[in-house]
Amino acid sequence: MTRLVAVTGATGFVGPHLVAALARHGWKIRLLIRRWSPLPSLAGVEADLVLGDVADEAALRRLVDGADTVIHAAGLIKARRSSDFMAVNRDGTARVSALAPTARFVLLSSLAAREPLLSPYGASKRAAEEVVAGRSGPWLAVRAPAVYGPGDRETLAYFRAVARGVAPRPNLPDARLSVIHVADLADALALAVEQPAPASVCEIDDGREGGYGYNDMQAAAEAALGRTARTLAIPRIAMDSIALVNRVSHVLGGPVQILTPGKVNEIFHSDWTVHDRRLAAAIGFRAHYDLAGGFGDTILWYRRHGWL
Repeated sequence: MTRLVAVTGATGFVGPHLVAALARHGWKIRLLIRRWSPLPSLAGVEADLVLGDVADEAALRRLVDGADTVIHAAGLIKARRSSDFMAVNRDGTARVSALAPTARFVLLSSLAAREPLLSPYGASKRAAEEVVAGRSGPWLAVRAPAVYGPGDRETLAYFRAVARGVAPRPNLPDARLSVIHVADLADALALAVEQPAPASVCEIDDGREGGYGYNDMQAAAEAALGRTARTLAIPRIAMDSIALVNRVSHVLGGPVQILTPGKVNEIFHSDWTVHDRRLAAAIGFRAHYDLAGGFGDTILWYRRHGWL
């Protein structure tokens, strides 16, 4: 009998890559989607669709019914109010988990959960991990670092700036961060379903020990774009000012922006490198893309689709 995996967050940035990876591994797939519409990013993949979101208990019941595994990839990365992060990232996780008590449950988390005092987002991801760790059934929480790749709109601004000759970075010379290409993250999650690791909170990245500095990121972007850029080190006070304006705009009903005081705290934290490589060893994962190859692949996709 074909095994069934239920997936939330299927139409976000990571979701389509994850669905494609699961299809390659031969899983039957059921997806939670928020609205009926064509899904061109899932073209060629057969999947059952359930209309709803993580607040819709009836839809969640249909989603997880008979599922061998649930991958919970849905979540907020930006929100108008701090409480919105908890409502979706913690409470949504609790709702899905409770409805699938015996299925294997894989939570896509974030390295931000390692430092929950820095931001409401990080606090909500840590709270989601704690929910999953309290399950009686099998579980795994996978903390991802910065994720980039085809379809990502959040890092597009950085590549556009470098293409114009400016490489912005926080004025934090010793900062180090791990990264992973979205296709590699999807493959790691699919392997974690295929070859279950012991219940734990784990980290995953592209395998680069010690991560990268902003000089490495600039050099990789310049090589992929075929041009040289001037480094622009942005002081914290400048980002704090923009974040304050965004927070006021949120209160007044303006568009939701990702740069908030909490996000500034995250940006100016000096160590976002992966410390734990148990998961990669347990599932036999090895990233296909290093930073140079991953940036090259991403920029090629942006150009083909007219984004850059």
